[in-house]
Amino acid sequence: MSDAKTADAAPPKKKGKLFLIIGIVVLVLAIGGAAAVMLMKKSHSGDEEDGEEAAETHKPEKKEKSEKKGPPVFVKLDAFTVRLQNEGADSYLQAVPELRVLDAHVAEDVKVYTPEIRHKALLVIAAKQPADVNNPEGVQKLANELRVAINAILNPPPKSKKKKSEEVEEISDTAEPDDPVQAVLFTSFIVQ
Repeated sequence: MSDAKTADAAPPKKKGKLFLIIGIVVLVLAIGGAAAVMLMKKSHSGDEEDGEEAAETHKPEKKEKSEKKGPPVFVKLDAFTVRLQNEGADSYLQAVPELRVLDAHVAEDVKVYTPEIRHKALLVIAAKQPADVNNPEGVQKLANELRVAINAILNPPPKSKKKKSEEVEEISDTAEPDDPVQAVLFTSFIVQ
């Protein structure tokens, strides 16, 4: 009988160990699955407490994208009427520029600096001849020159010893991503 008892007692221990191992494996898989779900939620929302550092590194990128997705901000300047450089007859340019700026803060800065911006714009336009602005390329070149001049007022470049030799550089059709004024657009442009 003792053999029968040991034979009966042995299989339940093996079954108990088997159930214990299966239970542990199921528990580990459940914990792993729950951890994977939580990590996926953190990567999508970025608002979980455990993932604050990861969320903070992604927030600036999301902020930049959200700023660029918003509607553009425009600042309309008053109309300019300027006498152009012309040896023969008097020639005038009447233009209404609008500035596409980075954000509403820059729009406020433009309003503060309006007298200086208008003065510099008048100087840039008055230096032109009618032939300089009678074609689309000339108008775009004028817009680019105004953009650079206005950006120099709103965000002055650091002073350096090299002055006029670097100012002769070709002005690009596109602004730098962090320039306050991204473009100068003319809503009215008449040369007479």
